[in-house]
Amino acid sequence: MTTAASTSIPATAGPPQPASDVRLAVGLLGVLLAAMVAGLNNRVPGLALADLQGALGFAQDDASWLNTVYSAGELAAMPFAAWFAITFSVRRFHLAMLAAALTLSAIMPLVLDLRLLLVLRAIQGLCSGALIPILLMIALRFMPPAIRLHGFGLFALTATFAPNVALWLAAWCVDRLEDWRWVYWHVIPLGLLAAALVIRGIPKMPPAPERLKQGNWLGLALGIPGLSLLVVGLDQGVRLDWFNSPLITAALGTGIVFTALFLVSEWRHPSPFIKPQLLGRRNLGIGFGLMVCFLLTTASAVALPINVLGRLQGFRMEQSATIGLLVGLPQLALGPVVGLLLYQRWVDARLVLATGLACVAAACWLGSGLTSEWMVEQFVWVEILQAVGQPMVIISVLLLTTSVVQPMEAPYVAGIANVLFRAFGVIFGGTLTNQLMTARGQFHAEMLLDYAGLALPQLSLTGPALDALPQLVAQQASVLAAADVYRMLGMLALLLIPMTRLLQRVPAPAVNRTPQAAPSGEPVGAGS
Repeated sequence: MTTAASTSIPATAGPPQPASDVRLAVGLLGVLLAAMVAGLNNRVPGLALADLQGALGFAQDDASWLNTVYSAGELAAMPFAAWFAITFSVRRFHLAMLAAALTLSAIMPLVLDLRLLLVLRAIQGLCSGALIPILLMIALRFMPPAIRLHGFGLFALTATFAPNVALWLAAWCVDRLEDWRWVYWHVIPLGLLAAALVIRGIPKMPPAPERLKQGNWLGLALGIPGLSLLVVGLDQGVRLDWFNSPLITAALGTGIVFTALFLVSEWRHPSPFIKPQLLGRRNLGIGFGLMVCFLLTTASAVALPINVLGRLQGFRMEQSATIGLLVGLPQLALGPVVGLLLYQRWVDARLVLATGLACVAAACWLGSGLTSEWMVEQFVWVEILQAVGQPMVIISVLLLTTSVVQPMEAPYVAGIANVLFRAFGVIFGGTLTNQLMTARGQFHAEMLLDYAGLALPQLSLTGPALDALPQLVAQQASVLAAADVYRMLGMLALLLIPMTRLLQRVPAPAVNRTPQAAPSGEPVGAGS
């Protein structure tokens, strides 16, 4: 079989012979742990940013750029990582990026200059961002159908487990160890374990340096700055008041133009890094669009509750870390359970997907009933529903979308998926939630102040009671704003349920298929 995908990705990129299932599982586990290292490198320092800026003496506005430059580097690497991994061999490229990310984690606590720290943080984001797409590429390209859904379950953990457990890890580093440097150092043991598993489990493959002559280098020159500037605009937009800031205006304007030119270049190039044309396939285009919209709602799982508890009760991370564990820890069991469910021939993945969306919508509906008296205990059922719904949605979407993808197209799909999920799902989702909280908080504060102004003559408040009024108004405005955000995100989850019917039904993968040596150098499962 000769296709555009197979001609641009040579046979040397596949393993010479199928590795044993055990060895493949060991290697995939190492790639999963490396992807989690990338996620924790982003999330944990971001959660502990106040402690970092206090320890290093940085201003709050300056320190906020530490998260932005990491996210920019991370997203900029994602479209290109799979292409370079095949060119230099998956094992070699992956280990190089992991080693660089861990080395930077080791030395960054020793850097006291903000400018140098920002540069190192951006480079670390670039290296870490290259680790994440490789996980999905390996699951699609090398795993036989009989275990591929479990590979999707592992990929789902990068979105459902690592970001949620990061809250507990950040609290442990700052409050238990009482040493902010562990915010960076905590990933080193996990990263070393990941490297050992990759060395043991991922087979050696010859590089294909001749592909360097075929690369879309104009696309690379457009894509890296374009995607990076989009992240800068989205991440700093709320703080700098969007288009009232020349910096945000320039970043978003230039980023959109460069990214659009990058996509046009990729569309027309014979050997692209990603293939935007793949989104024209029904399940892939609709499924990825649904997934992006769903990721917007996941801000209601952990980020929104800890924001509320921080504002209302003054909770530190350690006091609200249970919320992250309620969502994150069950994923270790729920992911395999959802995978086993989807392997049943009588199960329609679209129904599982719709059920997961209904769980998330129900969680948002429960959350919209919050009051100023809510503590962690009141969020328990909200988080349980989130924990159940998230893997049902993510694994089902991956099954439905990748059914129209050939294994040799895995590098393209991995790049597209991670850019869409990261840029428009996670980053834009966080920005949207923050903007909604700010806008609705201001609206409710103004309304409450108006009511208070009309009622003051009848209340005859004086002294301490009058002085406490602004604080009370701000607290209630935060409660009402959070309830509004829960309702909006819950409504979005509900609106996504009818979209599941637009997806074509995909039968469960065959589990009784014996892996065979793939012809023409293609990996196992290439014909599935």
